[in-house]
Amino acid sequence: MKPKVILTHRVHPEVIELLAEHCEVVPNPGPETLPLDEILQRAKDAEAIMTFMPDRVDEAFLRACPRLRVVGCALKGYDNYDVEACTRHGVWITNVPDLLTIPTAELTIGLLIGLTRNVLPGDRFVRSGRFNGWRPVLYGSGLTGKTLGIIGMGAVGQAIAQRLVGYEMRVLYTDPVALPKEKEAQWGLDRVELPELLAASDFVVPMVPYRDQTLHMIDGDALARMKTGAYLINTCRGSVVDEQAVVEALASGRLAGYAADVFEMEEWARPDRPQAIPQALLDDSERTLFTPHIGSAVDAVRLEIELEAARNILQALRGEIPQGAINRPQVRMSA
Repeated sequence: MKPKVILTHRVHPEVIELLAEHCEVVPNPGPETLPLDEILQRAKDAEAIMTFMPDRVDEAFLRACPRLRVVGCALKGYDNYDVEACTRHGVWITNVPDLLTIPTAELTIGLLIGLTRNVLPGDRFVRSGRFNGWRPVLYGSGLTGKTLGIIGMGAVGQAIAQRLVGYEMRVLYTDPVALPKEKEAQWGLDRVELPELLAASDFVVPMVPYRDQTLHMIDGDALARMKTGAYLINTCRGSVVDEQAVVEALASGRLAGYAADVFEMEEWARPDRPQAIPQALLDDSERTLFTPHIGSAVDAVRLEIELEAARNILQALRGEIPQGAINRPQVRMSA
């Protein structure tokens, strides 16, 4: 019999075709996350499961799915997943670390421009029927001559910096590890400490992973250190920013605008996560710009992410070490 593979979310048809050559595939054709009890019912006799950001795999999940051999995560960040528990149960857990960088960087710059140039209020104004030609309204902030600060110069931070070359901006960054001097010169970067970055930047872009030490890295104190009238753009992890502190900074005028693709209520691994985006943020449609976690939502990119997760699954089922294994080499190899 073919091994059984569960897909917790909708994927491209090509992914199902690839898996179906070797596996019995149980797809989720709808756009919504399946309830946990439904996932467990489907996966209780499965050898593999392809998971996505809203999913969580822990000790209880693994005990309920004793035949599981591989969890193929179609994502980069995996703090929703208990890697040690997977290792103890002899289950490979894999991710796709390198495919989200460019689309996330592109969206970050898109949100920066959209927020600072009042694109959404302008769209609403045109659609209202009140637009009768040019008027001196909706003056925003251009990028040329301004300073942008990137907190965390990993792959996405570097992709943002690289794409800002030519905008005639000053770009600061803070990171425990300095970039090579030639790269700093090529991209026009200055490495500074966090307090200086916050005080000097017109636009602040956190680009760090979610960890205990980055929880609410941008809190009320950090916002108070920023320039009055600065903008904050968050496309890394929701809990890096204290959303309630952002509400207060917007209300006081300290912060000119906030754009985000990620939100605290999405932090599934955080037991005290808020259950909703603060209503005050949602109501402030003039100074905020939000997208529904679409950092990697480029069709070709999502297809490749899903295909890579599927390849990891097939490698594990063949008894090989999956290319994207997170918990190598501790997991026992079994065909």
